[in-house]
Amino acid sequence: MAARERRRKIMAEINVVPYIDVMLVLLIIFMITAPLLKQGVKVDLPAAGARPLDPEFLAKHEPLIVTVDARGRMYVNIGRDSNQPVAAQAVRGRTAAVLRRDPLTPILLKADATVPYGAVVRTMVLLQRAGATKVGFLTDPERAGTMPSRRGRGASPRVR
Repeated sequence: MAARERRRKIMAEINVVPYIDVMLVLLIIFMITAPLLKQGVKVDLPAAGARPLDPEFLAKHEPLIVTVDARGRMYVNIGRDSNQPVAAQAVRGRTAAVLRRDPLTPILLKADATVPYGAVVRTMVLLQRAGATKVGFLTDPERAGTMPSRRGRGASPRVR
């Protein structure tokens, strides 16, 4: 009877194995879904009042500037006939050649204010396919107290 009177000792340990299993499942779910959330074209957009590029860096690495005019024609500042429009394949070829020679070359996109957004995105994709990992935008500096221009979109003058 003495054996029956002895009670079990209460265990004061917490079993954490199920918590570890749940955490591993959550980790796997997040590792799978995180890359799916990244969509679009990688672009470093300038903030309001963005600083200009470092002059010392520009002295060492001449930037490649791709210009898109109001009609959607593309121009490249490197190569002969920089004032003549070039085809998309020529832009891609020149960009790839410049980046092979100097991978740190800044790639800048200069688009007219009236160019449709789709044309700008297509140009950025073209530059990425040529090997550009970062594309910057050239803009006019904002003047204090003025609204950004909306030429060609039926904007009325600002009244104070």
